[in-house]
Amino acid sequence: MTVDADFEARTTQHRPELLAHCYRMLGSIHDAEDLVQETMLRAWRAADRFDEQRASMRTWLYRIATNACLTALEQRGRRALPTGLGGPSTEMRTRPEKHPELSWLEPIPDALLGTSADDPATVVAARSGIRLAFIAALQYLPARQRAVLILRDVLAWSAAEVADLLETSPAAVNSALQRARAQLEKDAPMLDRISESLSPDERAMIDRYASTFGNADMDEFAKLLRDDVTLEMPPALLWFAGRAHVLEFFADKCATDPTQWRPIPTAANTEPAIAYYLRDETGTYRAHSIHTFTLKKSAIHRITVFVDPTLFPHFGLPPTH
Repeated sequence: MTVDADFEARTTQHRPELLAHCYRMLGSIHDAEDLVQETMLRAWRAADRFDEQRASMRTWLYRIATNACLTALEQRGRRALPTGLGGPSTEMRTRPEKHPELSWLEPIPDALLGTSADDPATVVAARSGIRLAFIAALQYLPARQRAVLILRDVLAWSAAEVADLLETSPAAVNSALQRARAQLEKDAPMLDRISESLSPDERAMIDRYASTFGNADMDEFAKLLRDDVTLEMPPALLWFAGRAHVLEFFADKCATDPTQWRPIPTAANTEPAIAYYLRDETGTYRAHSIHTFTLKKSAIHRITVFVDPTLFPHFGLPPTH
């Protein structure tokens, strides 16, 4: 097989948006990276059959990636957050029990979404429709409806283009899109009302979260939270609703020693995040969890704490600090 010398460069430039696409489909950064790698391998093997007269390189890669994701989803259930699996907890004294056997939604580091100004279209495609609440809502859609909604509403493909990719008709695509939109509105009706950018005051609020987390001053911490704030901590099933319950949990579990936590600012799903290291009995700070935030009306609306040290390498963070 003869492959053009620039084939790898031409495919690699699309990697950030393909990673975002696979992540939207699968809800897992681990799975998304595996599927992008598979996409690139399939493309390389089929390079001599690629006909640029029939489709652009980008469209061709999306076809390969989408079909790979659809195949993968045949063997996998949806990824969830605790808020989608049951009601809130009111018991503060229990130790959160982990459930690694369940398929949990994962965050995606902003650093993997691409920021190169040389290809603004790629950047937009990678960073659009990547908010955690949106990804969680997508998981409720059947796989093909999920693909249709992502391609049509996030990537702005035409019905004819999506139909060609999925080997169906434009009418079938439009029907699937209508059903997907209705389901999404039912599961997450407020998604389009959440700001996509942070004001200076909101950025300062996240800094205050980092400085007060683990501190016994819950009065100051309370000022950052909305009355209807929620806290969830996959892979634990329990979650808490309302400022009082969230404060009580943090006061009981975290606010014992201000020196036991070490925060590192980061970003995930185009939202602010903080990576936390927890000090062990030897005095070593070890990777513990990634805290992500959804802000609404200048206060924290949702805190999702991903208690999974295996996420840290994806964020470019070491296992100890």
